[in-house]
Amino acid sequence: MSVVIPLSPLQEDIQDRIGGKAHALAVMMQKKMNVPEAVAITTEAYDIYVSETGLRTKIMMELNRKSHENIRWEELWDTSLRIRNMFVNTPLPDDLHEHIKKSVDTYIAGKSVVVRSSAPGEDTSDTSFAGLHASYVNVKGTEAIIEHIKLVWSSLWSDASLLYRRELGLDEHKSSMAVVVQEIISGEVSGIGFGQNPNDPAQCVIESVYGLNQGLVDGSLEPDRWILDRDEGTLITHTPADRIHALYPSEGGTAMSELPPELRAKPPLTRENVMEVYKLVMNAERIFGLPQDVEWTIRENQIYVLQSRPITTLSGSGKDDERGWYLSLKRSVENLKTMKHKIEDTLIPALQKETEEMAQAGLSLLSDDEVKNEAERRRKVFDSWKKTYWDYFIPFAHGMRLFGTVYNDTVHPADPYEFLTLLSTGDIVSIQRNNILKDMALQVRDNKRLVHDLKKGDYSNPAFSRLLDKLISSHGDLLCRSPHCTAEIPDILNIVIEMASAPGRQGSDNQIVKKREQVFLSHFNGHKREEAAEILDIGRASYRMRDNDNIYMGKLKARVLDAEDELLRRSSSAERKPSSAGHFNSLSLSDHEPVSDTECDSVGAEEGFRLQARQITGQPAGPGIASGSARVIKTASDLMNFKKGEIMVCDSIDPNMTFVVPLASAIVERRGGMLIHGAIIAREYGLPCVTGISNASEIIRTGDRVTVDGYLGIVIIDTEEHLTQN
Repeated sequence: MSVVIPLSPLQEDIQDRIGGKAHALAVMMQKKMNVPEAVAITTEAYDIYVSETGLRTKIMMELNRKSHENIRWEELWDTSLRIRNMFVNTPLPDDLHEHIKKSVDTYIAGKSVVVRSSAPGEDTSDTSFAGLHASYVNVKGTEAIIEHIKLVWSSLWSDASLLYRRELGLDEHKSSMAVVVQEIISGEVSGIGFGQNPNDPAQCVIESVYGLNQGLVDGSLEPDRWILDRDEGTLITHTPADRIHALYPSEGGTAMSELPPELRAKPPLTRENVMEVYKLVMNAERIFGLPQDVEWTIRENQIYVLQSRPITTLSGSGKDDERGWYLSLKRSVENLKTMKHKIEDTLIPALQKETEEMAQAGLSLLSDDEVKNEAERRRKVFDSWKKTYWDYFIPFAHGMRLFGTVYNDTVHPADPYEFLTLLSTGDIVSIQRNNILKDMALQVRDNKRLVHDLKKGDYSNPAFSRLLDKLISSHGDLLCRSPHCTAEIPDILNIVIEMASAPGRQGSDNQIVKKREQVFLSHFNGHKREEAAEILDIGRASYRMRDNDNIYMGKLKARVLDAEDELLRRSSSAERKPSSAGHFNSLSLSDHEPVSDTECDSVGAEEGFRLQARQITGQPAGPGIASGSARVIKTASDLMNFKKGEIMVCDSIDPNMTFVVPLASAIVERRGGMLIHGAIIAREYGLPCVTGISNASEIIRTGDRVTVDGYLGIVIIDTEEHLTQN
């Protein structure tokens, strides 16, 4: 079984077996460049693993849940998470494990290594998967190396890699992965050299940081940058970095450390070092015939080449245009920490302050022109915050994804979504609103006199009245479109009375959450434990923000609509529609969704006849199985008519809509993803949930009897019952 190949001496006709990255290292070794010792785990090893364990079939089943054109990138992340968990929990076949173990022990001999991807076609003049597939730094011990080989294999199916391969038109059924296991060189300084500046073909660029290259590659460290004349190597500019930290090997991986003052004050490279890197990069270009992107490190005045690949952005093919976006799907801990502080300490307080100032403004006291100007100003304010929403709030959702990946790689749970139980801490605004409604329902339960009074419009019961006032003052702008909710109170009370007759739903069990948190943290020691706790904190902040951000934006939207309603009230035009119906969609937060969050137009068949699927498949988003009558949510009135035990079916759940979720027995959504609002709230209440059902609110109609299987991601529609009703 020849599944492990040393890269020196270079063997003929093995590039397809070891991938472009490994082959480039082998060529440079042959040309006497200073390359750390390395071996390649061939594509045969990957193929044996996925075939003999049955993973290949399972992967294809996951990828073919829905047609590619109908799947959202959020659903792809869920798919990739499930696939990654399969790799984590599936051991190598015994023969393959033994062969890799013996070979690694022979060639690596207990050294710390870097485990890198080397997929066929990964580093060519037309494509570059740099940063899309996984690399792991400072791995030690044969079993740890084997586990990280599996993680590199699983990165073949990351959301970013899937998106990029689909853009390039690569056949997923033929995808395979080789892996490089390379001795780690812990250099004093490291960097990247670009043989040609993409912005100026007459220049080359050198970037460098203290310590390991990983911090530069993942964007957590800012590098010093030198621009040189490409022909002569003469220095054109040097842009110094704000040198504060460096990444160094540590027990079980890497750690960020503060630089001492003497290193902060000087560049990582001397003039002589810059020239040495320049010559290295030009030599790599002569060897491969194209300008190269070369990673290197310097230890004890010796320069080592870690990898080299063509600079694909020079090809002019345009195929690499979206790779920057795919790379943004993966965020470093440092990047997310910075984003968390920005959101919590600056953006949310500013958003709340601006919303409150609008709420305090006396619109009725303004002249007609002043109201018109105020309405226009508020819309511009909303548009500005909408950009912030997409620039900060949405990307911060990667905090949940980062924690999920770390948790699953560490704990190896059978349920790939078990990590979500650790993220809920009860500080989601929509849950706090629902808790007020629950308290109101408790007041009503078994109190027939109070129910009678409420239905008659008598809200004078002191305890109940206090809760009603609290609900309206805290969340009225999300529930109502009339001042003080006067028109909507009867509808709200109907929901409360309905909740009173429904069994109470419990949220997360704090004891289970605490136990799982302890199990997770017990896998780490020292500073690694502190980093794991920090990643959990980021995940929790990301989880609550994923729901809260829409609540905060909804409150701002209500203030925009206040001004438009006031403008409408003064208008003499009878043709204008109420802003709650006419302008709501134009204030939508979704720039990339063809259908609005709260409404969609049904595309039905002829009256009395309906062609309908018996079973439809989406993404499993909340475990459990439930059956019930469907309630399709298209308008606000549909929400107010919701009854206990019904299945909520909608295009997309906005946090402003989730006050009826405690009444539901399951949730079905068109939008897909484990971390969208509907899935989050379903998990909070322990409801079965299936997302990613294309045209869910068109395929299913109110009154249909449906069964929701949140384990498998299946929705079954009882067509016979519907036909008899027609």
